Amino acid sequence: MFLSLFGAVESGLMYAIMALGVYLSFRILDFPDLTVDGSFVTGGAVAAVSIMNGVSPLVATLLGALAGFLAGVCTGLLHTKGKINPLLSGILMMIALYSINLRIMGSSQISLLQETTLQTQITNLWNKTGLDQVINGFLQAVGIDRVPATWGMLFFMLVVIIIIKLLIDYYLKTEYGLALRATGDNQRMIRSFSANTDNLIIVGIGLSNGLVALAGAIIAQSSGFADVGMGIGMIIIGLASVIIGEALFGAKTIARATLAVVLGAIIYRFVVTMALRSKFLETGDMKLITAVLVIIALITPQIIQAQREKKRRKQKQAQLEAGEMHNA
Repeated sequence: MFLSLFGAVESGLMYAIMALGVYLSFRILDFPDLTVDGSFVTGGAVAAVSIMNGVSPLVATLLGALAGFLAGVCTGLLHTKGKINPLLSGILMMIALYSINLRIMGSSQISLLQETTLQTQITNLWNKTGLDQVINGFLQAVGIDRVPATWGMLFFMLVVIIIIKLLIDYYLKTEYGLALRATGDNQRMIRSFSANTDNLIIVGIGLSNGLVALAGAIIAQSSGFADVGMGIGMIIIGLASVIIGEALFGAKTIARATLAVVLGAIIYRFVVTMALRSKFLETGDMKLITAVLVIIALITPQIIQAQREKKRRKQKQAQLEAGEMHNA
């Protein structure tokens, strides 16, 4: 049980980067961007090919993020300059990226098991600290027998996600970030203030897919391979994380919303892990589980709101009846 929880938190932090990218496009820009399924693979593909060609894993990861940013820019250009529907722009770019990713990789899958990746470097550095023995020793002392092999990647991802979250919070509070948020709320209004909404959308979608590709690059190195099909359904996972997080923790402020997205990604991975531990569900049911989680997260707030409204009407009706009886 503890190892399942540990794995859910570790992978949840990785997918949280992707979820933050989806948050930028869907919530901040109100742009239904389906490029995500393609740019996620692009990040992993570029990072994997770069590593196999002798590039430093850290630099390879950043190159993967840059490739995703460029893919997002292309989607933004299709919409703003090509005047193509935003949903269709994302679909077209996602389809194009499938072939581009195959070209980058040269095959449908690249193995990184024999290569030095970001995960192996972090694990090696972490092992020198000796903290694994301390943490695992404490856990075993309190009765937990099965402990993780290393805590290095978990703490590394925790630092990375905190930095990314703080940068997004800061960016969205700057003048340019406020203009980006205003573009998602009301393009016509922000244009009246002489803001170039086309450039804002292009940069915003680029940043969104850059984060998605960064997650793809990290996950590919963590998994030990990059696969052309690894991005299928990523947009649903990202949306699930955003919706679950907002439903549970709210999104009244930017800082709270980004924290909710991160926690939503962790909770999503934990729920999926627990669901897959049941006897009647298999690994192939993961997409179904995701769909059900999103449906529940979307419907539950509406049911709660309807119940509150019903209760409010009953109270108002009771007050009116009490007032009539008093007057009589």
